[in-house]
Amino acid sequence: MSDQLLVDTQGGITFLTMNRRKAMNALSVEMRMAIYDALDAAAADPQVRCVVLRGAGGNFMAGGDVKSFASDFAPLAPEKRRATFERRVHAVNPVMVRMSRMPKPVIASVAGAAAGAGMSFVAACDLAIAASDAIFRLSYSAIGATPDAGGSYFLPRLAGTRRAMELALLGDRIDAATAERYDLVNFVVPPERLEAETLALAERLANGPTVAYGCIKEQINASHSNSLEEQLVLEARNFGRCAASDDWVEGVTAFASKRKPVFRGR
Repeated sequence: MSDQLLVDTQGGITFLTMNRRKAMNALSVEMRMAIYDALDAAAADPQVRCVVLRGAGGNFMAGGDVKSFASDFAPLAPEKRRATFERRVHAVNPVMVRMSRMPKPVIASVAGAAAGAGMSFVAACDLAIAASDAIFRLSYSAIGATPDAGGSYFLPRLAGTRRAMELALLGDRIDAATAERYDLVNFVVPPERLEAETLALAERLANGPTVAYGCIKEQINASHSNSLEEQLVLEARNFGRCAASDDWVEGVTAFASKRKPVFRGR
């Protein structure tokens, strides 16, 4: 296990803490590989029912390691730079697909800076909670580059085309209140309450109907490309899958008995 990603599972929740404090948790090759492996393990583990992605040292993620870009790659010939960064961007794509497609909720808990790919990671999560002093910046244009890590896919779907254009073209820093107004985060809380509120949200999801949550993720993600007819077929299939689960029996029985359901995630 990499020391650049701290993994802790408790109470059905896997906490993934990015841990490159001196680099503001800028995404490295090692960290990217560790995140993928941890997401893959969480997806396969029936005891895990929710994932929280956060950063150590007071920041979420400051995107790519731009200092290394300048020192290690700027001196290379243009064609070498093109090939190198095309490979590097392709390498992070499986992480974003895994996070979006895994059949369990993923929460971004944002303190400090979420910049560049860090903002893309926030957008790729299912829910996001941020400290009121957190800052967000889609800073690619400031270095003459374009969004990666799914930023150009997720952000227009969350904020709309105009807002996504604003964030990507201008590259301005926005605060947590603006991020909430742009639908980039769901909840903004005082910094001293971020950990407790994140835990409360994660516990709520970890105690929910995990099979249904996975189906909900699939349906909402598919709705952007499905026709109405295709979406209706998917809804019917997934409702059937849920009805075959133990949690569905518990849910309808509890409803009929006027008591709170106790879901087991199966």
